[in-house]
Amino acid sequence: MTGSSGTTPTGAGAPGTGSGQQEPFGARLRRAMDTRGQLCVGIDPHARLLTDWGLPDDPGGLERFTMTVVDALAEHTAVFKPQSAFFERFGSRGVAVLEKAVARARAAGALVLMDAKRGDIGSTMAAYAATYLDKDSPLFCDAVTVSPYLGFESLRPALDAAAVSGAGVFVLALTSNPEGAQVQRATAAGGRSVAQVMLDAIAAENEGVRPLGSVGAVVGATLGEVGADLAVNGPLLAPGVGAQGATPADLPAVFGAALPNVLPSVSRDVLRHGPDAGALLKSVRDYVDHVRAVMTGTGESRGITGR
Repeated sequence: MTGSSGTTPTGAGAPGTGSGQQEPFGARLRRAMDTRGQLCVGIDPHARLLTDWGLPDDPGGLERFTMTVVDALAEHTAVFKPQSAFFERFGSRGVAVLEKAVARARAAGALVLMDAKRGDIGSTMAAYAATYLDKDSPLFCDAVTVSPYLGFESLRPALDAAAVSGAGVFVLALTSNPEGAQVQRATAAGGRSVAQVMLDAIAAENEGVRPLGSVGAVVGATLGEVGADLAVNGPLLAPGVGAQGATPADLPAVFGAALPNVLPSVSRDVLRHGPDAGALLKSVRDYVDHVRAVMTGTGESRGITGR
C-alpha cells in the first residue's frame, strides 16, 4: 500500500475491461484501498455539524458543507459514503446537491458508496436499483447499501443491475445498532443465524471472483466478537469507527482473517475538523496511517480514539 496522499484515479475514470464495460466494483475497490488506503469517509450533513461549521441548516449550507468535503478529500480518499437521508430532508434541492457531489467525487477519482439502505420487492426494488446502479441515472454510484430483510433474493434486481453496470452492493449483515440483534442474530431454519444466512448468500454471489467480489457486507466495527463466518470474498464495510466508539485497533478482534477486505468507515470524527480543508485532509491521512499500521501489524493505532 502506498502513502495516503496518492492521487491515482480509482473511481469513475478507472480503465474499463477493454470491451467498453466498466471494470467490476470489487477490482476497482481493491485498487483504491491499496493505493489510497483502507478508509471510507462518510458525508453526513447533520444539522448539528452544519451549525458547528457556522453554516445555515438549509440547502445553501448543505451545498457548502458537502462541496468543501468533496473538494478537500476527493483526490485522496478511496471511498466516500454520503448518507442519502441528510440530503433528502431538503427535498429536490438537497437531492440536487447530492447529484452534484456524486459526480464531482467520481470525476476526481474517488469511489462513491451511497448509504441508502434500500430494500423492497419486485418492481420497487428494481426502481431503487435503477436510481443508484443504472449508468444513465443522475444518482449513479459505484455502490449502494441495501437491506436484505425481505429475504436475500428480494435484492436480485439490485444484484443484477450492479453486475451489468460494474457497480457494487453492500448488504446489511451485522449492524452496530443494538436493535439489530433482534433480527440478525435470530436463528433461521437449519440453525444458522439470520446474519450468517445473509453472509453465506453474499459468499455465493462472490464465489471465484478475483481479486475481490463486488457484493459486500456491512458489519459494525463496534461489535467485538461477531460469532459469524466473514469469509465472503467481498468487501466488509465497517461503520462505527470514531464517534460511535470503535478505533482502528478494534478491527482485528471483529474481523480476524477477513481483515484485508475491511473498509473502515468514519464520518463525524473526520467531519468535525471542517470547514478547514487542511484539517479535514490531515484527519483522513491520520486515519489511513493508523488503519494501515493495524492492518500490517507494524504499529499501534495511536492518537485515534472514539468520540
